Amino acid sequence: MASDPRRGRVAEATIDVSSTPETTAPAGTDSEVPPPVASTEILQQEDGSVTPTPEGPSYKLKFCTVCASNQNRSMEAHLQLSSAPYPVISFGTGSLVRLPGPSITQPNVYNFNSTSYSQMYDELFSKDQRLYRNNGILNMLERNKNLKWGPERFQDWVPGQPRVDHISKGDKGSLGTEAGVVDVIITCEERCWDAVVDDLMNKGSPLNRPVHVFNVDIRDNHEEALVGGKAIRDLADRLNAAATEERRLSGIDGWDQGTGAARQSFDEKVPEILASWQEKHPNLPALWTLSWF
Repeated sequence: MASDPRRGRVAEATIDVSSTPETTAPAGTDSEVPPPVASTEILQQEDGSVTPTPEGPSYKLKFCTVCASNQNRSMEAHLQLSSAPYPVISFGTGSLVRLPGPSITQPNVYNFNSTSYSQMYDELFSKDQRLYRNNGILNMLERNKNLKWGPERFQDWVPGQPRVDHISKGDKGSLGTEAGVVDVIITCEERCWDAVVDDLMNKGSPLNRPVHVFNVDIRDNHEEALVGGKAIRDLADRLNAAATEERRLSGIDGWDQGTGAARQSFDEKVPEILASWQEKHPNLPALWTLSWF
């Protein structure tokens, strides 16, 4: 893709980090972490990972996690990010919510946006408690219903539309997402990433607000979802540390509108941050592009 005219120096180009050769920045380059100062509230390790101080940084990026059915991978990532805590929302990109059934040809199918995790749990518990406990579905739904009300479909989301009702529903991570926009979207499968990027393009960017869209490829099972969720939190910590530092150095003017010196500098550093993260997580192939709300 060609450079987006709305962001002069940031190319709206898809980067496949998994195929990028590993490089080490020479000493003295801009990629080095600045010396600690009194106002810095983050600790950056040699491998690029970030450890917040007990107080934690005052600023938090807003995140969105996405998988096919808003059940396993996106919800594990939702749990990891909301526990940090980061403002976070989550979605699925499928036409329907699908959960494993008694056979591969008999899935349990539900509608997005109108069926709660509690309803799914109660139904499957009554159908065959032993089956759905043994395959991990009941445990997954138990986690999910403690995180948010129910699965949402990404294509039905209207960025910029207030989401205040999700706070009253008790959705974890909803505080800070009331305005209905996020800074970062992280999908867990390439087809979901494609669906998200296509949907944002089809919506026509009415807010003219940039959003970073990542894919972290995670196999759809409970064990890999846990590993992937922790890796996504690591990526979120790195991104948030960079955003916090840029806001400290360049001020916050225009940040919430996706403009200003701090935001532009942060946006330009994202590919470098992702490349460093990929070196630590080589088994989780990653993609990135800059899209617009």
